[in-house]
Amino acid sequence: MSSTGGYDRHITIFSPEGRLYQVEYAFKAIRLAGVTTIGVRGSDSVCVVTQKKVTDKLIVPSTVTSMFRITNTIGCCLTGRRSDMLLIVQRLRHVAQEFEFKYGFVIPVSYLSQRIGDLSQLRTQYAFQRPAALSIVLFGIDEEYGPQLFRCDPAGYQVGYKALCTGQKEQEGTNSLEKKIKQKSDLNTKETIELAISTLQRVLNTDFKPDEIEVSLVTTENPKFKVLQDLEVEEILNEIAENEF
Repeated sequence: MSSTGGYDRHITIFSPEGRLYQVEYAFKAIRLAGVTTIGVRGSDSVCVVTQKKVTDKLIVPSTVTSMFRITNTIGCCLTGRRSDMLLIVQRLRHVAQEFEFKYGFVIPVSYLSQRIGDLSQLRTQYAFQRPAALSIVLFGIDEEYGPQLFRCDPAGYQVGYKALCTGQKEQEGTNSLEKKIKQKSDLNTKETIELAISTLQRVLNTDFKPDEIEVSLVTTENPKFKVLQDLEVEEILNEIAENEF
């Protein structure tokens, strides 16, 4: 008998301590994916940065991504098992399109996060399903509340953030962001991008090349979801390197 006492054989069985081991395994799978993601919300923008890992030299790098467009103004970054990503992206897009068709305007980021959180939580209730081993980061510009940054975990818990870190180095990244946001929380677009990228470099102790990370951005000036090109990322990396000296 394993140390879990056999309580991990079905997703709906609680251990005597009240734990659902299958859900905890989903959280562990996110960390074991070996990818770290940083998100920062500024006063007029949101920037999300994640590692881009190409596992095979024969793979075309442009086909590997963790950044997805949900609507023209809402982006999503998924961290965890790549085999689960398509399911979540399809579900997010379906919820967003259904809302816009019914009400005639783009779904708010907060409501989309709430809906995917509800759907994720349902997957912890039925034995014929399992939680997606993904940390879902949603971001966009809300017409009423401005920049929005939300995260939803495999258990269905979702909440808004000023800045967040998820993945392999979650605790280290969170500690670093807490110190930076405490010093200055009113960040402009440039400061938001630089804080996100520099924090990821600091946490992983690595100087990235442009093709090793993905950087996505939405701003109040241009609310359309955008993934920065390698040349744009290279310019930012050079600026960060110059500021450190």
